Amino acid sequence: MTRPPLRSNRPGLGAAVFFTVAFGLGTYFTFAAVQGDYGLFRRVEIAAERKALTEDLEKLEREIAEMENLTRRLSDHYLDLDLLDEQARSVLGLLRSDEIVIR
Repeated sequence: MTRPPLRSNRPGLGAAVFFTVAFGLGTYFTFAAVQGDYGLFRRVEIAAERKALTEDLEKLEREIAEMENLTRRLSDHYLDLDLLDEQARSVLGLLRSDEIVIR
């Protein structure tokens, strides 16, 4: 009778390949979850960009409201004489006859 060969206690080549591939895939997906197009770092960048754009939008809305107020104050239906006087002085360079200009 022939005896079957003794099996050694060390794992086979298949197990080493399996664990190597599993480790590589785990590393890849971890890297992609942190630094990929939809990863954590990109999410932080998007949040910061959103905050900056929201602040810009609020600033522009305030400027629009100010311009609408000035436009309304110079309209035909509502005339603010102080604003009209200020605009005439700054744009046209007009002065009253009793004023003295010092440069």
